[in-house]
Amino acid sequence: MDQKLIALDLDGTTLNGKSQLSSKTKEVLQKAQEAGHIVALVTGRPNRNSVNYYDELGLKTPMINFNGSLGHIPHQHWDKEYELTFNRKITFDILHEKEKLGIKIIAAEGKNLALADVPNNVLDGYFPTALKSTEVLNQMNLQRDPTSMMLLVDPDKKDNIVHQLESSFGDRITVGVWGGPNPILELSPRGINKTYGVRYLANYFNIDRQNVIAFGDEHNDAEMLTYAGWGVAMKNGTDKIRSLANDITPLDNAHDGMAYYLEDYLNLA
Repeated sequence: MDQKLIALDLDGTTLNGKSQLSSKTKEVLQKAQEAGHIVALVTGRPNRNSVNYYDELGLKTPMINFNGSLGHIPHQHWDKEYELTFNRKITFDILHEKEKLGIKIIAAEGKNLALADVPNNVLDGYFPTALKSTEVLNQMNLQRDPTSMMLLVDPDKKDNIVHQLESSFGDRITVGVWGGPNPILELSPRGINKTYGVRYLANYFNIDRQNVIAFGDEHNDAEMLTYAGWGVAMKNGTDKIRSLANDITPLDNAHDGMAYYLEDYLNLA
């Protein structure tokens, strides 16, 4: 079998419902690497809360974070590393309009950057619960352009906020709307999504597009699944994602759906 690039979303795909890597997942991904395939994590998460999974899997490949905006190899210098950003003035403009728009929390992030304007006692894990003075999002602390911004918004005002942001900044940023129960918007550099990272890796490893297999479950996986030669949606994926995919896993992420599918697809059993 040709060498495959296996692009894996984390939440709802590689991770189970408790945000953990099961022993089955670890075993299959280990076997895939031993068979000569390339395993890469391609996640919307920042590097700060995904590198633990990278290490647990024993990966040495580049990792893609922030939905394609950052490509790097953790714990080492990689001369092909990239980080895409947008102008920090946009962050300050949004901060200024925060109350008027109906935004509750604003966070700005990058590879070594994590700032938020207020602590969060609402959503676990997405925004910091306590802030040191150096972690507060303001003009003094944000000295460089961010790679990503996350906004927790008033659910009733979400559509209006998206409209306002797109009309003000749409030529420079892309506004992503999270699925699921949390009214979160994610801002990234204009036109960048997970496909940017996957294509970058495919070029780097000299892998044809038809030898890319990608797994995902949510709206931010759409372009990646469409780009991949074989795009696989999780059984627990959104209707849209399942409609775009070449195939759907028979099992969901709580029952090792990705691992069993990949084991079968690559004949690793």
